[in-house]
Amino acid sequence: MAYWQGVEEFVAVVESQSFTGAAKKLNTSVVHVSRKIAKLEQHLAIKLLNRTTRKISVTEAGSLYYEKCRHLVEGLDIAEQAVTNMQTTLTGQLKLTAPLTYGEKFIAPLVNEFIEQNLQINVELVLTNQQLDLVDNNIDVAIRLGVLKDSTLIAKKLGTRQLHVCASPQYLDEFGIPTSIDELSGHQCLIGSIGFWKFQQLGVEKNYKVVGRLACNSGPSLLDAAKRGLGLVQLPDYYVREPLKRQQLKEVLTDFSSEPEGIWAVFSQNKYLSTKTRLFIDFLAQRLPEIT
Repeated sequence: MAYWQGVEEFVAVVESQSFTGAAKKLNTSVVHVSRKIAKLEQHLAIKLLNRTTRKISVTEAGSLYYEKCRHLVEGLDIAEQAVTNMQTTLTGQLKLTAPLTYGEKFIAPLVNEFIEQNLQINVELVLTNQQLDLVDNNIDVAIRLGVLKDSTLIAKKLGTRQLHVCASPQYLDEFGIPTSIDELSGHQCLIGSIGFWKFQQLGVEKNYKVVGRLACNSGPSLLDAAKRGLGLVQLPDYYVREPLKRQQLKEVLTDFSSEPEGIWAVFSQNKYLSTKTRLFIDFLAQRLPEIT
């Protein structure tokens, strides 16, 4: 930084043809400008300006130095303006990740909408059920569902989801309607990736390990199995809302429904939150509740 100190002041003096004009341009004092240029001349070991009580003039060395330095100052102004423009005009790259099925159904369409509205934005969307490390994978935003485990991340809540236990009318006619959590041991349960279901009993959250003939890490596959009468299933509302309306499924154990879970946008606290990232998160927070 020693090479840069005084350069901006020197260029301003040459262009203003006075220390007073330079100070006004840089929004500082005449004393500050004079001291900076004196230190610059000391560093260069050469005189850049001839000073008199009535006027200043540029030395031969000063003229050469000005021609080389004015481009640097102009470049700095351009660079600062470019960064400022990024705060108002969305440009650049966004890398996002989301769970596979939820991402396909809800996040991807909103990403497409966001791109339509911001033509200078490029987006890489990684859909996976693996929780990728945000720093190692240079990810700006991750969509996470349920309870957040990584306390090193900063999270913004985008919405909630409610879990429902459902089965087809045919299954319930054949095997009966469970009225307590303990009765699940006598039923075929369609098992998801975590191997247990979530309930609330007497105000306490409870995880109940379920058993059954089918285990699958795909929500749509479990939903299809439930509609075919293969067993009970616990799925979020966005899977079962339409089948419940169409009476393809019936909800059971409503007295034991767990508390709604969060839908989160998370990002690393070690990563600078750019304007494009912040506005994308705000966009999701506004639009996601409208479509889920």
